[in-house]
Amino acid sequence: MSAAVTGPASTATGRAPTATGPAPVAVTYHQVARPVGMPVADDFARVEHAVPVPTAGTVLVENIYLSVDPYMREAMEEGVWELNAPLEGRAVGRVVAGSAPGLAVGDLVSHRRGWRTHALLAPGEARVLPRGQGVPLRARLGVLGGTGLTAYVGLTRTARLRPGETVFVDSAAGGVGTAVGQFARVLGAARVYGSTGSAAKAEHLVRDLGFDAAFDRHRGPYAEQLAAIAPEGVDVGFENVGGEQLEALIGAMREHGRIAWCGSIAQYNDPHRPPAAPRNLYDLVHKAVRLEGFLVRHHTRLQGELEEFCVPHLRSGRIVPDDTVVPGIDGMVDAFLGVLRGANTGKMIVQVGDPEEK
Repeated sequence: MSAAVTGPASTATGRAPTATGPAPVAVTYHQVARPVGMPVADDFARVEHAVPVPTAGTVLVENIYLSVDPYMREAMEEGVWELNAPLEGRAVGRVVAGSAPGLAVGDLVSHRRGWRTHALLAPGEARVLPRGQGVPLRARLGVLGGTGLTAYVGLTRTARLRPGETVFVDSAAGGVGTAVGQFARVLGAARVYGSTGSAAKAEHLVRDLGFDAAFDRHRGPYAEQLAAIAPEGVDVGFENVGGEQLEALIGAMREHGRIAWCGSIAQYNDPHRPPAAPRNLYDLVHKAVRLEGFLVRHHTRLQGELEEFCVPHLRSGRIVPDDTVVPGIDGMVDAFLGVLRGANTGKMIVQVGDPEEK
């Protein structure tokens, strides 16, 4: 299959043609260089090629929404994503051609062939999404997708949140953080606090998403700001950043508290630097605090449980699918770099197709 590598200014849309229009064009992104520090646009290539034709036992999916996640920065390192090959990521799309057991034309599916407009999938590579639940399709990548599952697992399995407890989450205005705050409230947390990267985002967390308080980490010493909004201490911490912020969280933890460690954004753009252990790590012993890391891929069996928990609250409006939607496949790289800079509020999503949402 021939392919043309183009720059980010290419005008190809990746959409199916009209009957009298040009030949169908698909777009896929490749990683072409290993970044040193913060990735740049030149680390990626936009590849145009003919829309794939399904073979026996496969289906063609036109993607609608593509997930953009901080973990992708780690995947750019050697040994994870291959260079000059299609990238991966969560996606939601519609089956438009082909035939395979359990997959039919018109089905909406979730899968991991993101960073592209079209994907060829076999039955084991796609999950048919339920319809008629009254929730936005993009929520399948947010609170009902891997992002929401990360928040749900961290709260219910790793930290084992109990009603009446106090929760704190850093990077609280990102996709996982906004889900953590909303889920914690529904699960019975007495108080929900967070930190973020701007005063506007902190206001959004309180005004729109039900946080009791939040602060801009740039406005002063982190540990002092955390102590000021949570003077009674924290029972459950949800850790996304590491470094100074993890140290402050340990300092704020109450006896017998639990920290669910999900990510370390502070390290992602310098993965070869040895991580600095918090200076107060031994406080975990004095306070009998449990610090436990987890990977959401070990808990995919809980997807149905997440949906049973979340869908009724989405319908009622108690949980909001907070997200930033970037239009068009040409926005993929900018959306990814934006996540690393904190440009998004909520889940970052790229829309490349028509969701036919009502």
